[in-house]
Amino acid sequence: MSDAIPTSLIDGTPGDLKADLIALLGKENVLHRAIDLTRYASDASPYRLIPQVVVLPRTTDDIVKLFRYCRETGRHATFRAAGTSLNGQSLSDDILIDVRRHWNGGKVEDDGQRVRVRPGMILGHINSMLERHGRRLGPDPASSAACTIGGVIANNAGGMRCTVQKDAYHTVSALTFVTPSGAVIDTSKPDAEKRFVQAEPQLAEGLLGLRRELLADPVLADRVRRKYAIRNTHGLRLCALLDGETPLEIFRRLLVGSEGTLAFIADAVLETIPSPRVTSVAWIPVPTIDEAIALVPGLVGLGATAVELMVAPALTAAGQAFEETPAYWKTLDPKAAALLVEIGAKNTASLEATQRQVIEIVSAARLIRPVEFTSVTEAIELAWHVREGLLGLVGKSRAEGSTLITEDVCFPPERLAEGAHDVQELLSKHGFIPGVAGHAAHGNLHFTLVANLGDADGLARYSAFMTELVELVVGKHDGSLKAEHGTGLNMAPFVASEWGEKATDMMWRIKQLADPHGILAPDVILTRNSKLHLENLKSFPQIEGVTGSSQCIECGFCEPVCPSRNVTMTPRQRIVVRREMVRQKNDSAMLAQLQREYQYDGIETCAGDGMCSIPCPIGINTGTLIKQFRGRENSPAAEAVALRLAKHWKAIEPLARISLRGAHAFSSVFGVKPLTALTAAVRTVVSPDLMPAVPGPMPRAASGLPKTDRNGAAAVYFCACINRMFGRDPAGPAAPSLAATLVTLSKRAGKPLWIPPDVAGLCCSTPWRSKGYHQGHKYMAEAVADAMWRWSDGGALPIVVDAASCTLGLKEDVMTQLEGERRERYESLKIIDSIAWCRDLLPNLAISRKLQRVAVHPTCSTTDLRLAGALKEIAGRLADEVEVPLGTTCCGTAGDRGLLHPELVVSATREVQLVLIDRPFDAYVSANRTCEMGLRHATGRPYESFVFLLEELSRPESN
Repeated sequence: MSDAIPTSLIDGTPGDLKADLIALLGKENVLHRAIDLTRYASDASPYRLIPQVVVLPRTTDDIVKLFRYCRETGRHATFRAAGTSLNGQSLSDDILIDVRRHWNGGKVEDDGQRVRVRPGMILGHINSMLERHGRRLGPDPASSAACTIGGVIANNAGGMRCTVQKDAYHTVSALTFVTPSGAVIDTSKPDAEKRFVQAEPQLAEGLLGLRRELLADPVLADRVRRKYAIRNTHGLRLCALLDGETPLEIFRRLLVGSEGTLAFIADAVLETIPSPRVTSVAWIPVPTIDEAIALVPGLVGLGATAVELMVAPALTAAGQAFEETPAYWKTLDPKAAALLVEIGAKNTASLEATQRQVIEIVSAARLIRPVEFTSVTEAIELAWHVREGLLGLVGKSRAEGSTLITEDVCFPPERLAEGAHDVQELLSKHGFIPGVAGHAAHGNLHFTLVANLGDADGLARYSAFMTELVELVVGKHDGSLKAEHGTGLNMAPFVASEWGEKATDMMWRIKQLADPHGILAPDVILTRNSKLHLENLKSFPQIEGVTGSSQCIECGFCEPVCPSRNVTMTPRQRIVVRREMVRQKNDSAMLAQLQREYQYDGIETCAGDGMCSIPCPIGINTGTLIKQFRGRENSPAAEAVALRLAKHWKAIEPLARISLRGAHAFSSVFGVKPLTALTAAVRTVVSPDLMPAVPGPMPRAASGLPKTDRNGAAAVYFCACINRMFGRDPAGPAAPSLAATLVTLSKRAGKPLWIPPDVAGLCCSTPWRSKGYHQGHKYMAEAVADAMWRWSDGGALPIVVDAASCTLGLKEDVMTQLEGERRERYESLKIIDSIAWCRDLLPNLAISRKLQRVAVHPTCSTTDLRLAGALKEIAGRLADEVEVPLGTTCCGTAGDRGLLHPELVVSATREVQLVLIDRPFDAYVSANRTCEMGLRHATGRPYESFVFLLEELSRPESN
């Protein structure tokens, strides 16, 4: 394909460039292999540029060195954080600077009134820090769980609830930045203005001159003020020349929305806004867009925190795609529309008063259905999932190989209805889906284009549409061509069309003053290339694997939850590289090179946990895709061995316990380091993907299962094989075991458990499925299904499982291998995870005392089972303060994956580790033994099952 990576890059970064940057930054901070250049060549935009190298600077000094290197060599650099920008702002064909990896961190100041953050910190994480203070940031884009604050500031991103007065431009109060000349300025320092003028005299003088020039032109000055009264992220922010009176005040404001073209932002201080204590949402469906938009001013006047417009075709599609949505959505007239309204308040009484006012205002409208508000958490989440899931709906249904382009424009609010109709007509005229949605309270519309840009007709159609869109938005309505997504490569050719020659020339002069050597982000925001938006468009070749993987829109929403994100690749990048493999010819040397490098980066270090499917707008489970690849690698001989292991699992369990006893004895005498070194040496000979490591203290061997009675049992207790092999943390007590503890606890609550005497040798079958061993998977699934039917007396008793991953495996993996009557019988069984079981025991338990602070780690299986809330609820009964540490996702253990690749767990828990260092806890609890082992190795904290703590704190005081 035309956009395939050339063979000239088979060895990755050119030798001289690679050597220079390694000498400058250190080997570990330079990504130079072919696979590195490939995975960073794409972002959430429809564009693709292949970097020559990717660097991971750690300090502002590193940034200064990079800028000097670019000035001296004539190279240019572009910044990339989350890569969620939609217009190509984070792509480079030269040096790409990753500012996500080493630029995380933030600090709440003044009791939450403001927050100081580094550019790589995820927006959602910042809001989690502020939550305890009842505050949040003003910007709230739909990508808040993935985008970083650096990108939010660089694009001046908006969102559903973000008014112009609450955006980054108005709430950033201080910045530390590095100019292209190498000056490092912290605007919060008392002498910052003086230092800026001394370091950048020409820039300072030039900015004051531009300010005088703009003030001397009242017509242009008035137009600038008027255009920024609504959302506008198109071009450099000229209103900074009006709002700032000194050079530094002007430049600090210019950096917001500058998309990395003027300087590097090293950290920022933002003012926060109050977060409502209670919220509710309601859908307001009416027959036409005009009627919907007519209601917006009244709703805004009542203080609605968000007013979102959706048209009927989108609601109909959502009604078919999402369960529990209103039934009437499926039969709406195509001309109908609805508003999603959110209200926030300090208390329930105030919330209900506003709800009544809203219902009164809309009562005169031709409502398709009565308006009903809800404050139920699940219902609110569903409403926003529908609104934010539109991109995924279109992306999922688009034709194979087509490109998805998301545009956003802004009209003066009073012209929104007419603007919406005009956009719909223009979309229809050029053969695009006439669906629009947007932030009605702000006059901001979003729409998507699906086109095959690989052929001349598709490209011509897109080009014609863009030309007419510019005339429509600017010429007819005097609106903004970009409202909140930034300019990027996509809209750079049209800056002059919106702003005119004089204003655009002022932008160019700002760029020349700040970056005289042109080293930062060429063609982003400002370009001389009128066809730039039609160049470097990426292809979307179909790839093999699970349903939907070819439809990946490369948005990057999956990346923050991926365990390997800090060590190798992310789900998006795994798909991006597979697409590149398809672009290459079968006999291509580049293809062979990528396949070799993909083995470790793409396959071996994928945890396969599937958490990536949750934030993915299309629901792609990249873990399942990688498991399929692993299955293809298994030889018939390996399949036979795996089957024998399944058949003789009963013999494996005692061998594992013997090994753990030996390891524990060895470590108690010599320490764990010699054992770690020994396994490391063996792993250099045997494949690291076969021989487990010993990354830290191993748990004790599990003790024997307690005796229980079948008579009077409230449930069958299936003690998972991981808990039959792995015992308690070596630094703690050896007894009681988890099985004994859960039996004691359940009996105390009046619901005794029975452990079948023949449980040994049976497993949830997940280990075979995760490694792609089909025969072993089927054998174990059938064996455990038959046993559970027998143990439960044909489904009469529920079955309690003490490991979340095993519960999930029993609920999902086993079923895939069953057929006929066996499947029907298994479907009738009631399988309960220990979290749900213990939550139901709480009313019958008396908590004798509470701890002060407990850290909770909900595993990926806990999240899949929708039991994370229940786990926190239990912990809340045991401690005054319960915290899920910031950055908690899948721990990366993934069965034995974390022992095979300990670096995976370190990557997955990097952010958690920082929290645990900063804030010690009285206890650390989870709900899966292998995950607890991985967390112990990576964080040094003794994670154990919540069951131990619940039993201890509910013991009668006499004991």
